[in-house]
Amino acid sequence: MAAAGVAATHAVSNADPAPGHQVVYTLSTAGPADFTVTYLTAQPPSKDAFNANSDSFMKRETITVTPDAPWTFPVTLADPQWAFLQVASTTHGGQAAPNAHCQVSIDGQVAIAQDAPYSPQCYLSKWQ
Repeated sequence: MAAAGVAATHAVSNADPAPGHQVVYTLSTAGPADFTVTYLTAQPPSKDAFNANSDSFMKRETITVTPDAPWTFPVTLADPQWAFLQVASTTHGGQAAPNAHCQVSIDGQVAIAQDAPYSPQCYLSKWQ
């Protein structure tokens, strides 16, 4: 009976955590502004699968970002090199540049970041 308990405990302790890496997309700004963001929400099995039906893997939405309220989106990806965040400012003429900052973090470490007056782009190697 004791051996069975040890075997069961051993099997549980060797269980693998859910596969993948925690990827977090972040968009922050120096001033309030509206943006259209396009980002990967699910990892495609291949570039061909993505090209055949990109809407299954990406989301596009218009958001408002302020200096005290950055936008973030977490996603789990088996291969974090698929991470993709494209930002387009919808700022109208006569408004100051929002000075946007995009960032992609993988498992808590910044993998890429970019600053731009209006439309920074943050994506990793699968997109180059």
